[in-house]
Order: sequence, then C-alpha cells, then structure tokens
Amino acid sequence: MSERSESKPSPGHPARAQRVAGSTWYLLGANTAPSPADTPWGLEPLLDVRELADYLGIPISTIYDWRARGLGPRDYRFGEHLKFAVSDVRIWVERQRDASPPAASNGR
Repeated sequence: MSERSESKPSPGHPARAQRVAGSTWYLLGANTAPSPADTPWGLEPLLDVRELADYLGIPISTIYDWRARGLGPRDYRFGEHLKFAVSDVRIWVERQRDASPPAASNGR
C-alpha cells in the first residue's frame, strides 16, 4: 500500500489530521474548534470545497455555482485550490438563518 493511500495525518495540518480521524465537523463547532493560536502557524484551519460541501450536505457543484454568483462564503484561491476559512463559513451559515421564527401552528 502506498504512503499516499494510507490514512496518516499530515504533521502540522490540523484540518487534514481531523479529516483522517473522521470528519471536519469539529472545525465548525461553537465550542470545540481550535483557535488560531492552537495551530502550528497561528492561522485558523481552512476547509476545501469537498469538506465544505460534505459539511453542508450539498453537491460540490453547488459550492462552485454559489461562488460564481457571489452567494457562498468568502473564499481564498491558492493556485488551483479553493479554501474557506472556518470563521467565514460560520459567519455565512449564521446569515442564512431565517430572520424571524415561523408562526405558531396552534397545535397543528
């Protein structure tokens, strides 16, 4: 088995280490996400397109569509790689919440 196909965390890369361990959901948790001071470079973790789509439960193509229309979370482009800061995703997700709660159903 090649080293690339094994599930080994990448040293010093918290998001990749967590992806190997299971999922990136902890990155978006209110109380459990690492602070920038907890990462090796003092930077917050970044999600790639697949991780963001998995978290939101939507197709990757939707992320690209939103980006083209200026609707999704802010992103960074590093060459061919598109990344999303966890803090930007949290802010964007919160902005998607309905402004007012649904009307009472009176027991129906």
